[in-house]
Formats: sequence, C-alpha cells, structure tokens
Amino acid sequence: MVGTVSVGIVGLGSIGHSHATRLTDTENGATLVGGMDVAGDARDRFEREFDVPAYDTHEPLFAMADAVIITTPNRFHEEYAIGALDSGLDVLIEKPLAHTIDSAERIAERARGTDRLCRVGFHNRVSEPVSVLMSYLEAGRFGDLYHIEANYLRRRGIPGRGSWFTREDAAGGGALVDIGAHVIDLALYVLDFPEIASVSGITRSTFGDRSEYTYLDMHGTSGDGPFDVDDSANAFVRCSDGPTIALDVAWAANRPSNSAFVVRGSQAGATLDLSTGELTIYETAGDGAPHFSDSEIRTTDDDPHAMEQQQFIQAIATGDDDCLATPDQALTTQQVMSAIYRSSETEDDIPIESKPVLTVD
Repeated sequence: MVGTVSVGIVGLGSIGHSHATRLTDTENGATLVGGMDVAGDARDRFEREFDVPAYDTHEPLFAMADAVIITTPNRFHEEYAIGALDSGLDVLIEKPLAHTIDSAERIAERARGTDRLCRVGFHNRVSEPVSVLMSYLEAGRFGDLYHIEANYLRRRGIPGRGSWFTREDAAGGGALVDIGAHVIDLALYVLDFPEIASVSGITRSTFGDRSEYTYLDMHGTSGDGPFDVDDSANAFVRCSDGPTIALDVAWAANRPSNSAFVVRGSQAGATLDLSTGELTIYETAGDGAPHFSDSEIRTTDDDPHAMEQQQFIQAIATGDDDCLATPDQALTTQQVMSAIYRSSETEDDIPIESKPVLTVD
C-alpha cells in the first residue's frame, strides 16, 4: 500500500535530507508531503530536490501530514514532538530524546498520555547483525549476560566545530550525547533495560577547543559558534541485578578508531563492529576435546536508517513494533547520560533512584 502514510520532515539539514531521500527512494507505504525549517536556504534546497513544499513554521506541515520525523537540533525536539502529538500525529524523533533530562521527561510524559505512536531513532537496534545477536540471546545461547563493552571512538571526527553539535545550549552535550547515546541505548536494549543502580563517569574536552586541532577531514560542516561540550567520555554503569556496562566514546583520540560492541555471557560472547556490521560469536566447549569456536556471522548489506524508517511506517499501520526505542526507553538512556555528566562534575558515583515505566504501544 504505497502512499498510505503522509510524512513530513521537521529540520531540513543533512539528517532530514537523508530521511527524505529514503522516503522517496523506497516503497515503504509512505509519501513525503513536505518539510519545515527556520532557515530559508534549507527550505529552498529541500523544495528543489524533493518537489514538495517547505515551511518556516510547523503548523501548515502538521495540518497536511499523518506523521513527522524530527531531525532538528536537540533543544527543539520537545517543542515539535509535543506539538505533533497534540496535533494527533505519529512521531519519530532522531536520537537523543532531548537536550536535557527535564525536557526528555516532558516528552516521555506527553507520549504516555497519547494513543499516537512515538519512537526515537536509535538505528543500530534494527540492523541485521543486531537482529541475529538478539535472536541468539533469546534462545539462551549466551547464558547469563554479565558485562558489555560499549565503544565508539573516532581518531578525528568532531562533527563540525562551532556547529550546533558542539554547542551545549543546542545539543545538550558533545560526544557523549552524539555517539555515546547510540551505544548506551544498544547496551540497555541487549540487557532488556534492566534497573540501573549507579553510574560513574568522566567527560573531557581535550581536542575540540584547540586552535591547532589537526584533522584530515571534518566530520560535518563547521560553524561560527563556540565549542563548549565534551569530546570524550568514559563511564561505568552498574545494573541492580548484576550486569555492568563499560562505556568508551570519543569524537577525537590519538588511537585507531574503534566501534566494537562486546557482549560477555556465561556460555558465549560476541563482538559486533558497529561500523562494518561484522558479528563474531565466541564459544568454548569440551565436547570431544576442549576447544574454542569462533563463528563469523554474515548478513545482507542492510541500511539500518532505512529499516528504522520502514519499521516506523509499518508500526503506524499495524501497531506491531518491538524494535524501535520508546520514549521511556530513550529517557533511560538520557538518565544515564545525565548521571555521567553529574558524576564527572562531582567526582562521585551517581545513584539512579527509579526506573521509568517502559511502555510499548
């Protein structure tokens, strides 16, 4: 049923363009009907490329759409997400949920009070290697999970110094919010969102504000704003029922890039390279003779962003959705990030007092 869901894009930068391109290139039951951005050049470019109207306010777009995808800077997520839900629209918010914990809590609270679909775009969840990993976990192949190493490090990859990504008032944080959110969500997803006991961490800004910052290419478009966010973070998360998460993220580091997501279980373990999709299962057995067994998992070359979008559209039509992040799950990730920042400031462990209600529509 092509064209049954009318979709608008709020925020017409590179991420919004990527969503629009996938909407127009893929027969997934949706039609791109328009966009919205406060920047005139972004609206003009969007109209030329996709031949749909673009507005400088959200009201006309919300009036013509069934659903919206929000790809604005993080500080504007709340305004447009709650406005869309109040207008009776289904909503997909690009991660993170918001730029502050208070804003994230307000979005999650509003989403609980509506019958509209609201999801948050953590695309790693829907990749084929992660689907295989989750199927093995559910089958009991790994035994009891007890530790996850969540790594996302770039040798040089600050997303546009002076752009909104590097401004705390717009993004809410730096590397921890931009790329750390991805692996925190994935770790919690793999662990089935356990209750979190405490968080200890440190954030740093080592490279981003250097006038002599050296790079071969800029991971984004630079701007004229400040650099007042972290460019790396390390953290340790203790879950109430035993498992732990070690987090290591950086926009820039004097070391090779690393996007290894490592799962340790009592019966087996796994390493997933989030950049290449390579998944390896590690097992040890004594059948016949003591031996190690390493299984390389091959899947098709998927596009997780397109699959995320497709699952959102399908969920609108069918209500069948067990993969995309709910606002409450995204709020848990936001709580962890907020606790890491507080731990870095106080140089102390931060207890997590309560577990939010995890809902699936």
